[in-house]
Amino acid sequence: MIVQTTDLYSSNGRTWGEARYAAPLLDAIAAQAGDADRTRSVSKEVIAALKANDIMRLSASRELGGLEESMVQIGNELRAIAAACTSTGWCMWNHLCTFHHFVGLLGPEHREFLAGITRRHEWVCYPAGASTQIVSEQRGDETLLTGVAAFGSGARYADWAGVVFSTGQENKGGFSMADLRHPGVRIEPTWEAMSVRASATDHIHYDHVPVPTTRVAEVVPKYRFLHREADFPMIHPRYREDWVALSVLWLGTMATGVADASFEETALGIRERIAIYGTKMVERPTIHVNLGRAKALINAAHDTVFAALAETDARIAAGVLPTEGDYFRQTSAGMQAVLLCDEAMTLVLRVLGGNGLREGTDFERRYRDFQAMPLHINGHIDRITEQLGRLSLGLATQNPF
Repeated sequence: MIVQTTDLYSSNGRTWGEARYAAPLLDAIAAQAGDADRTRSVSKEVIAALKANDIMRLSASRELGGLEESMVQIGNELRAIAAACTSTGWCMWNHLCTFHHFVGLLGPEHREFLAGITRRHEWVCYPAGASTQIVSEQRGDETLLTGVAAFGSGARYADWAGVVFSTGQENKGGFSMADLRHPGVRIEPTWEAMSVRASATDHIHYDHVPVPTTRVAEVVPKYRFLHREADFPMIHPRYREDWVALSVLWLGTMATGVADASFEETALGIRERIAIYGTKMVERPTIHVNLGRAKALINAAHDTVFAALAETDARIAAGVLPTEGDYFRQTSAGMQAVLLCDEAMTLVLRVLGGNGLREGTDFERRYRDFQAMPLHINGHIDRITEQLGRLSLGLATQNPF
């Protein structure tokens, strides 16, 4: 008798679980995934449904009117959304982790502004990738922002963008949040990649876009060290955890969602397939070997990334200040989960073979989308492993973020 693989395992003691907030939306998100990939745009209906959902408030603390949800549960939500539509998951991931970052940068002084964003379920993004160059000038009590910012994942769906800009002072940058509905903002659809096609990872052009000078915060290199100091004011202790580390962990959870969905679809679909000379695919030992290895890798990825998320939640609950070791524990766990899933995706591809791809499953889209994950700068293997090695040898780490 053949049973569904999801029926084989008990969940007692498992660190990860199901989505709660996104659960009512998952069918709609999955239904538009193919169209989102073809049109390079998440459906307006899905974006509206997400904005109406409490998922928008998960990374906001109660002081901001948020739900102050656990890092584990946020991972559960992103895992489920990414499995349904990776582009949609990518955008929600950016919103949740960059809002965390913005709260840490702006701090208690801007509590009411941040609470307003939370209360209105507004979407944020953070275009600050390579080639970003924003300058500023003063006009009365406003700071005017001009320039181009790159890699603004979710930009076309967002209401606000975090902006890092030059203040004209050496080693001192500025940060604020710009309203993307201002007429001086133009979003240029530049993301033409094969992966997460509907993620709107676009360029944002600012032409003398004003922000109140009172809403400008200083950005210093290695700000994560400053945020860990006990006397540095924070709206909530959760914001002492570095956003980059959390982003890599949550990226790892999305990787498990995409890999597991690909595995389950393949394991189910292969049971009735016939190979050369009439051999049933389900009876071929190489299929067993490759699927068994893939499942073990996906299980290990789940365990790795969700264990680090659970540790993060425990540290926040106990009021323990994070350390540089904790930062690299988080980033390396997320990185490793992505790499484990990367290997699993290759094994699933091997099992599918040419006929599997020709039959038009969702795997091809998921496989393309997955390629963005190990390449993301936050959790890139070249960036994380070198610095973790330095830390392990007692040397100072060098990553600026």
